[in-house]
Amino acid sequence: MKYPRRLDDLLRPRRAGRWRVVDLFAGCGGLSLGFEAAGFNVVGYEQDEDACATYGRNLRGLCHHKRLTCQTRLPKCDVIVGGPPCQPFSTNGQQLGRLDERNGLEIFIAAVRQVRPKLWLLENVRGVLSRSRDYFCDVKARLATLGYAVEARLLNAADYSVPQKRERVIVVGHRGGFLWPRRCSRRVTAGEALGRLATEVPPDAKFVTQAMEAYIARYERASCCARPRDLLLDSPARTLTCRNLAGATGDMHRIRMPDGRRRRLTVREAARLQSFPDWFKCEGPEGKSLMQIGNAVPPLLALRLARACLQYLELEQL
Repeated sequence: MKYPRRLDDLLRPRRAGRWRVVDLFAGCGGLSLGFEAAGFNVVGYEQDEDACATYGRNLRGLCHHKRLTCQTRLPKCDVIVGGPPCQPFSTNGQQLGRLDERNGLEIFIAAVRQVRPKLWLLENVRGVLSRSRDYFCDVKARLATLGYAVEARLLNAADYSVPQKRERVIVVGHRGGFLWPRRCSRRVTAGEALGRLATEVPPDAKFVTQAMEAYIARYERASCCARPRDLLLDSPARTLTCRNLAGATGDMHRIRMPDGRRRRLTVREAARLQSFPDWFKCEGPEGKSLMQIGNAVPPLLALRLARACLQYLELEQL
């Protein structure tokens, strides 16, 4: 079965089982989608109105349009998951860490302390392992004092059938016996994910202008790029971010057409490279939709993690 149709089936929400999940900083629902596809009951919390609307349109569970704080009262659940804002730790930012007002790790700790779930899972950028490493270690230590074995791994989404080389830190808190998902034997390429979309010109195509071409050339010279950073169809895509999807930057994602012109990715193409199924539709203008996609946890990676969580919870009951 070809990649897009396989996603449509794999990520279709299944009948909900007994296990309840709260998804903090849920965004448009990438993490929640994977957990729903594994059979979990999921409730999301998200402060962005468009992202919350996208979640409500595509997922079975409710998404509360709410700005989270350390005092937010949450429902009882078996699992807490979340991807707090990455900007405080991203290497593309100032990496202010705990000093950044957008830092959501303290909120995540407060949520775990309040609910005391059987299991929790946290996702963030690999930048937490660099300048903010000491703070990140402190966060893990405080979560461990709540009675959890805390494990962190740097996972590449491309190793879990996502057609994108996206490295993210995944932290899991459990009480012993959690098994990480196995890596897949073969990576999916951008060409397999996009199919004929890669050679088509959609009605709303945005081509790289002459001024942009000059800017990209200067960027690539300054960055010492060995070859243009166009989308390579014979390998997984490089990391999709809000910046290189929604912004006209030197490293923006673009496809070189057969006639030599280059155009920017559409929302649907970006969604496929993030492993969203074609039935998943974003709410809001194009720029906001691209930001939602760029911020999301790839649903296919989320599904692999959700299945590992399900296995842990079911074994715990034996």
